[in-house]
Amino acid sequence: MKNVLINSVFLCSLFISACNTGINGNKTNDNDSTQKAERKISKRDISITKANAYNDLFLDSATVAAFIAQKKLPDSISLRMRSFYNARNYQFAWFSSDGLTEQARGFWNLIDYRTSNHHDSTLQDKALAKKMNNLIALEDPAFKASDKSTINTELTLTQYFVKYIYNTYDEGYVKRKEMERFVPRKKEEAMYLADSLLNKKHKDNKYFEDVNERYKQLKTQLARYYEIAKKGGWQPIKAADKIYKKGMTSPVVSSIKKRLQLSGDMPANDTSQVFDDTLVQAVESFQRSMGYTPTGLVTHILIKDMNVPVTERIQQILMNMGRMRWMPNEPSGSLIVVNIPEFVLHVYEGKKKAFDMNVVVGKDGHNTTMFTGDLNQIVFSPYWNVPQSIVENEIVPKMQSDPDYLTKNNMEVTGTEDGLPVVRQLPGPDNSLGRVKFLFPNSFNIYFHDTNAKSLFNQDKRAYSHGCIRLSQPEKMAEYLLRNQPEWTSEKIEDAMNSGKEQYVKLKKAVPVFITYYTAWVDDDGQLNFRDDIYGHDTTLSRKMFVNGL
Repeated sequence: MKNVLINSVFLCSLFISACNTGINGNKTNDNDSTQKAERKISKRDISITKANAYNDLFLDSATVAAFIAQKKLPDSISLRMRSFYNARNYQFAWFSSDGLTEQARGFWNLIDYRTSNHHDSTLQDKALAKKMNNLIALEDPAFKASDKSTINTELTLTQYFVKYIYNTYDEGYVKRKEMERFVPRKKEEAMYLADSLLNKKHKDNKYFEDVNERYKQLKTQLARYYEIAKKGGWQPIKAADKIYKKGMTSPVVSSIKKRLQLSGDMPANDTSQVFDDTLVQAVESFQRSMGYTPTGLVTHILIKDMNVPVTERIQQILMNMGRMRWMPNEPSGSLIVVNIPEFVLHVYEGKKKAFDMNVVVGKDGHNTTMFTGDLNQIVFSPYWNVPQSIVENEIVPKMQSDPDYLTKNNMEVTGTEDGLPVVRQLPGPDNSLGRVKFLFPNSFNIYFHDTNAKSLFNQDKRAYSHGCIRLSQPEKMAEYLLRNQPEWTSEKIEDAMNSGKEQYVKLKKAVPVFITYYTAWVDDDGQLNFRDDIYGHDTTLSRKMFVNGL
């Protein structure tokens, strides 16, 4: 009888074990699943403090848990959210006390693009869209960690960030820890950060750069500059405030050659003091990479660019690699990208470049905003509805000093608003918008337009507008956008542009527009480019990202 009981107990234990074991002998009970899940969650990084954190606002871990419970989020989302905030010690990702982070704006642009052009209903959220559009439009934002609305928006953005990663990338191309570093966590040494990006190997041989070509190109250049830095970088060129040109002989010329050899602009077999043809070609290459007209002349401004330390260039590359995470990895159809510091508009058809166009962007103080929109209308022979800020600061004083100012400038008053006249400029050859404008509705009142000030397109630095973007070839843009509407021939477009009568034309299919801010990138010829930080975004970002920021 005793043996029968023992055997019965043994058989029952085998049955229970079998019920809790999978085909491969892996236990599937809740405790085991929980343990496996916990192993995939990053440990809380308590080394992040208010002193070294990327942002200056922090969450309570219980608040994150309560949000997850209230929303009844699935494990696929909730585990990644917990891991995301553990990795940053529950520091806000999308907000700081002085506004939305650069990453929040970049991610929201992606969400907007994804929902508008890929119709991803899992990322559509009307309440969040309304909230984000209001936040982006704020002129003087200020946030507190205790504000319930800010907390809810922060956590909702993270929820959709995890969804976006799942919806966009095949498994393996964005690792858990990499996803957690899409938004910087704390101040780090640039060389340490570069080393970790360049030298970490993945067992499955899948890397983020495999699905983001721009990022990949810049990462290749990061490796080159990292090696230059490890070897000591380049020495500052000490030069007189004069122009160095072909035919001159000077020790400064030798220094210029050594500098350009390190950056790859010049062959590494000549350090003589003679300014020869080879150096002319090298200088022209460097000038192109910095956005200057290639003249082959070395000015004090060009020397200043050459003297930027390699470690600062590494910071610049790292910051722009981060920005490139927020561009569509595989755009389909037409896409217009304006790079503000480059002063150039790029038109793509899928991954193929259709054409480029020089532009004028907002001057400092009238910054062109980074955002995304859908270009859906062309306005031929437009009125210019003068913004009230310009009316107050510029038009009214001129009206007071010259009673005929409006008549002389083909303007008229159509009403009043808050005690100021509402002014518009009539269509015609002197209109400030030129003969055509292109609308992509947004809360910043920014659009593309023609201009009478054509000479500005000959400048290397083209930040002169009040925020809108002036096109050097508006006819070409109109013909491109209307290419699938055969009734709009080149002749008809030309007539409409010169008719003096305002006419709206709706596009059959809207074209996405990305307004970006890259100060480092690799061009179509494989050349690394740098540009000036015209609005100070790099300066702000580097002080948050790096121990020794710019």
